[in-house]
Amino acid sequence: MTPSIEAVWRLESRRLTGALLRAGADLALAEDCVQDALVAAMQHWPAEGWPERPGAWLMTTAKRRLLDRMRHAQMAAREQQALGDEADARAAHLAPDPLGLLLADEDDGVGDDALRLMFIACNPKLSSEAQWALTLRLVAGLTLAEIARALFTKEATIAQRITRAKAQLAGEPFELPPASERASRVNAVCTVLYLMFNEGYVASSGTEWTRQTLCHEALRLARHLAALLPAEADAQALQALMELQASRLPARTDALGRPVLLLDQDRHRWDRLLVRRGLAALERCRSLNALRPEGPGALTLQAELAAVHARAIRAEDTDWPYLLRLYDALLALQPSPVVALNRAVALSHAIGPAQALPLIESLPLAGYPWWASARADLLQRLNRIGEAREPLREAIAWTDNERERALLQERLERL
Repeated sequence: MTPSIEAVWRLESRRLTGALLRAGADLALAEDCVQDALVAAMQHWPAEGWPERPGAWLMTTAKRRLLDRMRHAQMAAREQQALGDEADARAAHLAPDPLGLLLADEDDGVGDDALRLMFIACNPKLSSEAQWALTLRLVAGLTLAEIARALFTKEATIAQRITRAKAQLAGEPFELPPASERASRVNAVCTVLYLMFNEGYVASSGTEWTRQTLCHEALRLARHLAALLPAEADAQALQALMELQASRLPARTDALGRPVLLLDQDRHRWDRLLVRRGLAALERCRSLNALRPEGPGALTLQAELAAVHARAIRAEDTDWPYLLRLYDALLALQPSPVVALNRAVALSHAIGPAQALPLIESLPLAGYPWWASARADLLQRLNRIGEAREPLREAIAWTDNERERALLQERLERL
């Protein structure tokens, strides 16, 4: 697959799948038709030239495949007529699309195929882990390796979860639940969107430090979700968190594409419009949380953490004691090793590296490059240079991202 076709595919595959599901296909049939469209693009585009609208070409081809299969299955004449004449639309890209007209008449209150597909895939019949894995594969288009890294598990385990999830949903109508049932799926949808954003924010593999297209798509969906659910604190918190983190994207790499870590970034390059949007969403979230007896949730606390950095004009202005208190609250709600790692880093700045080092060393995060990198950083700050080299070598061995590996290698050489 050429990089250009792959880029279009990453952007369009979830929209194609969502459209075919809305047209009445089950998950297996929709995926087959979308894959058929990809194969057709790989065959035709290199030989015949790129279409003016690649996404429309893929959509038309996928719909034609679905129409063919529906016809072979002897679907009702009314559906055949509504889905017909795709060949003319494919040739001209100008004629009305009968299937598009049919779908345009459906108003389910979501209004976005990718978000609709997330609500569908986050089926409560599945475990949370299966929901996340299926949705990240189906909607976000992440590879098994990327999902495994995001969920801190093995690739084979992710493959098994997705296979079992599809088997559990086989035979069920793959359709959007009624509005009354969507509230129970909001948390899972928010989790998937944030995992999707994180893969774009720090790419787990490849030649680039960030995948900004993935970040922007996750942010677009988060904004849509927040507008759709203005009374849901988690939806507002998710938008706030993503806006604030996305504001740093222009400063996360230098002119040569090399990574620039948070405390070394030129904060004048941060997108102030996104900062303002994020802080406004956080204010909405706080107002909603004031009405909740259980107080702020994990997403709200993460947005508050991002806001502390956003408000610091210089890295040395960061309010580390306040960050530490926020991490204490987050760790109580979400007791994970990664949260504990971030809390220990905040503690190292608020109190000192000597107090933070034993906390970091006790965490079960072997294989996670940023754990090894954090250990090396604390050892270096304690002037234990010789000891800092080994965790840096571990971090280099554990990362699959070429830019991250080069950054770590430079740190090791400086030691």
